[in-house]
Amino acid sequence: MKTANSIKNIALRLNEIKEPNDPFLRECADDSRKGVADLVKRWTTNYQKQLAIRERFEEMSMFEHQLQNEGFLEIAGIDEVGRGPLAGPVVASAVILPLGFYLPGLDDSKKVSEAKREAFYSIIMEQAIAVGTGLIHSEEIDEINIYQASKKAMLAAITDLNRIPDYLLIDAMELAVPMPQMSLIKGDSRSISIAAASIVAKVTRDRMMKEYSVEYPNYGFEKNMGYGTAVHLSGLDQYGVTPWHRRSFAPVKERLERRT
Repeated sequence: MKTANSIKNIALRLNEIKEPNDPFLRECADDSRKGVADLVKRWTTNYQKQLAIRERFEEMSMFEHQLQNEGFLEIAGIDEVGRGPLAGPVVASAVILPLGFYLPGLDDSKKVSEAKREAFYSIIMEQAIAVGTGLIHSEEIDEINIYQASKKAMLAAITDLNRIPDYLLIDAMELAVPMPQMSLIKGDSRSISIAAASIVAKVTRDRMMKEYSVEYPNYGFEKNMGYGTAVHLSGLDQYGVTPWHRRSFAPVKERLERRT
């Protein structure tokens, strides 16, 4: 390599390289300058990171590929969020992704940053064949219990789809519907369809909790999303229970009993 080729220009060239067998990359490896060596090392690290992300996505597409090979083309991934919080609804989503869908970094919503969740949400809503959402509010959760509420939210999400799916991939739940289905433990980290549903449900619910925090600012809903943090429990102690609280959940129930 000619030494006249500046490190800045080399960096620009490396940004365009996609594969490790590129001749220019091999030339850079022979360059004696430390700056070039650092650029090559950075490129290699980034390439390996992107490769791992792609391999992870392929691993999470295994169930979808298997079902597609069996003739199921419109597979709905189903997941819910919000079982554990003391306040707010349980929200479920059903998502049918198109064939060939690729969203690097897609994973269980709990493993993804808020900024990425929002970005992924927009992409999923734009590219998905169909998206359905179901939610059960706190009053009904208290009436039927959180497990049954989670099931009901999932069924509502399926009903909300604008088409009938060929197959259901469900996160750790079996549903009484006349459709072929598979329940996957930790499905939101094993299936891209369930992960997509996890993202949609999480973003939908988080946005609702942030709206509730405007009316009820003393519980930290915009940050804790209804979970029983110290701020939330302090708010319950000082200001009492809101209409969004689950009165059957122990920390809320205990505080209600103290006031009677």
